[in-house]
Amino acid sequence: MTIHHDKMAYGKLSSLTDEFSEERLEAMARTLNGAPAEQGEAEAAKMQTAEREYDKMIRGELYNPADEELTAMRRRVRRLFGEYNRTEEDETERRRELLDKMFASHGEFYFCEPPVRFDYGINTHVGEDFFSNFNLVILDCAPVRIGKQCFIGPNVTLATPVHPLLACDRNMRRASNGEKFDYEYARPITIEDNVWLASNVVVCGGVTIGHDTVIGAGSVVTRDIPAGVFAAGNPCRVIRPLTAKDKMKLPKE
Repeated sequence: MTIHHDKMAYGKLSSLTDEFSEERLEAMARTLNGAPAEQGEAEAAKMQTAEREYDKMIRGELYNPADEELTAMRRRVRRLFGEYNRTEEDETERRRELLDKMFASHGEFYFCEPPVRFDYGINTHVGEDFFSNFNLVILDCAPVRIGKQCFIGPNVTLATPVHPLLACDRNMRRASNGEKFDYEYARPITIEDNVWLASNVVVCGGVTIGHDTVIGAGSVVTRDIPAGVFAAGNPCRVIRPLTAKDKMKLPKE
């Protein structure tokens, strides 16, 4: 479920001001990821003086995605992944630099085939030896944590956002300033070590996929999947455990 927060349906959102300059957004990203902002502790204190829609979002509460700060964060990462998706094959170092700015944390080796897309980027953590194929979409309104040695096939979506089921709760409404918005909430996704998600997999919010598990192509994962199994389908379900019989004879073994 891809959610486009910034379509015209939201009405005219406030434009970025000096308060949400590129420099401040970078400082905010560093602070949210546990690193000191270049502007010092005063910047972090300023960000925490009032209840923020970001905090509600991370806690899994209903929040307003048209909030000015959240809109600025999404615009920041869209500029970054837009540049990333335009890079050439030989721009390896530039790609690493851009991914470093987008991910909340990562291991020493990490690679994503362009194109990639994020809602925020700063809520996504990937482990060592992370690889994703073409068209990875991570809607990280809630934290997305991916372990070590995880492989992700093409056209995979990790979607944490959830809309209310009842239309009376879900529908667009108008704020006191006349702007349109809706309420959403989000649930985290955890993918443990040594997981392979094959092509066209969708993982929904609130799901944990256990270590050493394989998710078959085209699956829609709506509930937790245990460790060490092959699971597939819509909705995704366990097909069988992975055993020593699945071991392949590798070259020179």
